[in-house]
Amino acid sequence: MVYYNPKEWFSFIFKINKADTLWELFPLILSVGAYAGAVTYLLIDFWHLPDTSLLRKVSFIHQTIGFVFSLLLAFRINSAYDRWWEGRKIWGSMVNNSRNLALKLKHLVDPTEYSFFSYAIPMYSRVLRDHLRDVYVHEEQDFIAIDRKKHVPNQVASAIIENIYRLNKEGKINPEQLFSITAEMGSFTDNCGACERIRKTPIPYSYNVFIKKFIFTYIMTLPFTWAFDMKYFTIPIIGFVLFVFASIEILAEEIEDPFGFDPNDLPLDNICENIQKHVGEILG
Repeated sequence: MVYYNPKEWFSFIFKINKADTLWELFPLILSVGAYAGAVTYLLIDFWHLPDTSLLRKVSFIHQTIGFVFSLLLAFRINSAYDRWWEGRKIWGSMVNNSRNLALKLKHLVDPTEYSFFSYAIPMYSRVLRDHLRDVYVHEEQDFIAIDRKKHVPNQVASAIIENIYRLNKEGKINPEQLFSITAEMGSFTDNCGACERIRKTPIPYSYNVFIKKFIFTYIMTLPFTWAFDMKYFTIPIIGFVLFVFASIEILAEEIEDPFGFDPNDLPLDNICENIQKHVGEILG
């Protein structure tokens, strides 16, 4: 995730970083600009079509659907941001529940048990992060036996619950104390399921394809109407319009799955490091 100061306007305007969609769209902008130049040349300089050509009537179609198109793109980016923000709330819950579980265990179990929980609780956040990224990072440790072919977060959660129930059976945690930490234990798998729902449920295929076809058709027909009025100034203007519309779609695609490595994805590495740090401080 890119960290920045939202009050620095001039740095946003004049600085291009790797998160800027201009890098990704630049070849396409050049291609569409060349296309717009070719259309302008054919209409104005080759065929010498008059200003009264029926092609100018296409502009009324653009005016009619332009407002609807803007609403469609606004809904697209808003729905993607909702998924991004929901993911952030889930991982905020992971931080809080990890701290709460560590705080309660600190006063419930014997200090000889701290070592397991101080490792296993942060480990769950790390394996969940890797699980959402479809990667597996092996860790050398003696607390939990991991089978990478199975659901790794479930194995870590199972080991945590197994040790808590063992302490209950041994009489080191009474039933009332066990009940007080039940919510935190269950929240781990609840958060995992919520993240998997976001990760594995993209927007409907037909909706995604329709937006891309709509953008393509809208942009490719603009030179036929603007060439008569703006001549070759159509080339940079078409490139700019493409940049605006396509950037909205690219940004929506990026943030609707917020658990990866893209610049605008959630800072899962930092969140996991904070959980490790805070649980370590609590349980020593």
